[in-house]
Amino acid sequence: MKPSQYITLNIPVPVAALAASYASKFVFIILMASLFMVAGCKKETDVTPVGSVVANAGPDQSVQVGQLVTLDGAGSLDSDGKPLTYQWNLIRRPAKSSVALSSPTTAKPTFRPDEVGEYELELTVTSANGKSTDKVVVVASVAEPIAISANITVKTVLVDRIVNPDLPDYIVTKSVDVNHELTINPGVVIAFERDVRLNVNDNGGLLIARGEPERKIRFVGVQKTKGYWLGIALYSGSNANLMEYVEVMHAGSRPIYSTTKAALFLSGGSRAQIALKNSLFTQNDGYGVYVYDGGILREFEKNTFTSHTEAGILLDAENVRKLDAASTFTGSNGRNVVEVTPSSVNGTNEVTWTAFADKTPYRINGEFTINTGFRLNPGITMEMNRDAVIRVNTSGYLSAKGTATEKVVLTGAERTAGYWRGLICYSQDSKNVLENAEVTNAGSGIIVSGKKANVAIYGTKAAMTIRNTRISGSGGYGVFVSYGASANTDLMTANTFETNAQTNVLIEK
Repeated sequence: MKPSQYITLNIPVPVAALAASYASKFVFIILMASLFMVAGCKKETDVTPVGSVVANAGPDQSVQVGQLVTLDGAGSLDSDGKPLTYQWNLIRRPAKSSVALSSPTTAKPTFRPDEVGEYELELTVTSANGKSTDKVVVVASVAEPIAISANITVKTVLVDRIVNPDLPDYIVTKSVDVNHELTINPGVVIAFERDVRLNVNDNGGLLIARGEPERKIRFVGVQKTKGYWLGIALYSGSNANLMEYVEVMHAGSRPIYSTTKAALFLSGGSRAQIALKNSLFTQNDGYGVYVYDGGILREFEKNTFTSHTEAGILLDAENVRKLDAASTFTGSNGRNVVEVTPSSVNGTNEVTWTAFADKTPYRINGEFTINTGFRLNPGITMEMNRDAVIRVNTSGYLSAKGTATEKVVLTGAERTAGYWRGLICYSQDSKNVLENAEVTNAGSGIIVSGKKANVAIYGTKAAMTIRNTRISGSGGYGVFVSYGASANTDLMTANTFETNAQTNVLIEK
């Protein structure tokens, strides 16, 4: 038998089983160690660091006193995008400042510096991850106004330099002639020294002052007292002249034309013209606006006149038709009236005067002549100054028709009998009517043919219809109808007559 090539160990069965058991345990230990290592690596990878929050109060700012400052904390963030809350605090400001933040718990609060100096603000931002703070400094200064002392000879634009509307952008130190185009931007404040005037001349000069509802243009005195500077004299006939959203105050230190003081004067000789819209004339000595016969109110809309020593406006009859019902002429004026110079209404078309929403009456000075169709709308009051007269010439007619509740009133500036001369009609036009009207306190002097009367109808074929009208307080007759003239046959019964010095009606035959 050949010897075996391999040695065969005959291990008893118990010993073999023990070896297998040890091997199995070893493999188990190796597997568990591997699993432990894998599990340990996964735990380390999944660890999330605690989130963070960072406040950002925005960049430092340099502004003007009175300028609206908007702070900006919107750059603040939370690393996890969690919601933020904001709290701003003003931690340093000039000694005399009393400003406060608006909406200090929002990202972008505002404030207006009220003193020169530094304003330091701190922003605290909070989220679920914690809180953070940051600071910002706002430096407020005051810009100095620019002096205007030379005539305007080139095209010029004045810009809003100083944000605070109580401070002037420009100071006019001497009277200035505007001989070229002058444009004034919204928000500009021009202050005038004592007795200084602004002349906007014809042949090149024009004024364009267009403000905005929240950024008005202001012409004021260096000292804010009534009658400090002289005013604006407009001689320019340019159809570009405009004042819109403008305030004019403290003018009238001296007469701007002849013996009359006014904040704005429109020359008649050069046919000066302007559009006035949404403007305020207040605290002026004299009148707010004076339009001389020949001057032109090209447009007139929603203007206000208050606190003048005279009336708010003085103008001729031709320009009255441009006035709108929404403008305001009553408010602490020396006379709360629309004052009309001795003048006439002319033309080929009917002229209409309307009542004002604020019930301001018209005040007529001297002789008022009607040379065309003339209509007075319901609610109008025409007050006649001492010895003033209304003449309806043959080329015109007067239609004064009120209503039962809104009369047309012709009376004296003072409500005393015999104060003005009266109404005289020479016209033959069938449109001559007084209806639902009042004619009172005339007959101060002879109106025609040696007669005093509230109403006189005079001349061959002159005619007028008068009904539902109260005629009272005459210094002479209530109504005088001359030979050859006529009135409605029920004149004496269709009207009311009271306290006339002579017969209520005198009809010559």
